[in-house]
Amino acid sequence: MQVKVENAGKNVVQLEIEVEAEKFEQGLQKSFIKNAKKFNIPGFRRGKAPRHMVEKFYGEHVLYEDAINEVCPEAYEQAIEEHDINPVDRPEIDIKQIGKGQPLIFTATVTVRPDVELGQYKGVEIEKSTAVVTDEDVEKEIERARERNSRLVTVEDRPAASGDTVTIDFEGFVDGEAFEGGKGTDYELVLGSGTFIPGFEDQLIGAAKGEEKEVNVTFPEEYHSKEMAGKAAVFKVTVKEIRIRELPELDDEFAKDVSEFDTLEEYKADLRKKLLEKAEHNARHENEDKVIEKVVENATVDIPPVMIERHIDNLVNDFAMRLMYQGLDLEKYLEISGMDMNAFREQFKKRAEQEVKTQLVIDKISKVEAIVPTDEDTDGEIRRIAENYRQSEEEFRQHLKPDDIEYIRSTLVARKTVEFLLENAKLK
Repeated sequence: MQVKVENAGKNVVQLEIEVEAEKFEQGLQKSFIKNAKKFNIPGFRRGKAPRHMVEKFYGEHVLYEDAINEVCPEAYEQAIEEHDINPVDRPEIDIKQIGKGQPLIFTATVTVRPDVELGQYKGVEIEKSTAVVTDEDVEKEIERARERNSRLVTVEDRPAASGDTVTIDFEGFVDGEAFEGGKGTDYELVLGSGTFIPGFEDQLIGAAKGEEKEVNVTFPEEYHSKEMAGKAAVFKVTVKEIRIRELPELDDEFAKDVSEFDTLEEYKADLRKKLLEKAEHNARHENEDKVIEKVVENATVDIPPVMIERHIDNLVNDFAMRLMYQGLDLEKYLEISGMDMNAFREQFKKRAEQEVKTQLVIDKISKVEAIVPTDEDTDGEIRRIAENYRQSEEEFRQHLKPDDIEYIRSTLVARKTVEFLLENAKLK
């Protein structure tokens, strides 16, 4: 196989690939075998006519399409590997010569990974983030634990107040007519939580148990149901129960209930330790982000638009997956938000540009500094991932493919490169 490589524009190359006649003949034969049953030649049972009769009856070109699909992808992959070309999109294929007994000649025009001109990446100065845990932080964490372990207690001697949990029955009416989705039974509502339409909860403050109230509200103009947006409504509400949240006493018994410690002081000390570990983790990530931002800012790279578009595709797909887990689909989300797909994609453009540039810069630095993970690094990462999936290392490895191993190694390269940048930065 012969290959000629030419520049065809900024970050675009064109490969002229010549595949030997013998190789193309093999493709023609595979095409014939694949399609034999489709050919109906007079004097032969369907699928039983020899190839030379098929080519005579239909023309030799009848086998070309599948032969091209058989030969070209393999030749293209071999060519880009031999010439160390890094495509970022699918190639545009153009057949230049084709025929039985002749070499197959085609061109593949493809956008390639851009080169990166690095600026300063060692010794960049950043303002250091540090880990700080205050007594207030510990107290807030304790209060959250008390909230999680609280209980609701019925109130009999007073009307509802902000912060109370009320159990209500309600039905909504617009212009005197009940509307779909406006009715609920034994609904638990925390007054002041902002769960309901603005103004609804405020009008229940002061209501007594068993009281029936009419609540007048107006649906917001941006309400998700266009039929109800901006309309005035009346809700008939019955307050069936009023409850308050009772927090447990803050003492040694509480510590025993919520932790493995016997005293409140031991529990607080453990909380402080865990909060500090989290703060140190967050501070390190903040410092890494600052270094990366500075290093990427110092670099210059002309990113092909197709790379941005492909990354936007990924971001949109990730967003759609998150919506799916919430019981929504992207089409419905766009309808509710009043956007078309072009406007929606535009929202991701700056993020995509920054993330693609960051990846290109990190990759370039890893190559310049010859940063590669050791076998021990890779094995350790595989063990860590296996533990996350609650599998043994042996069981997890059984499902790993070569591409999976390569992805793990590339992830380690990026991580080690960021560590290298942070170690060589000047933290003020």
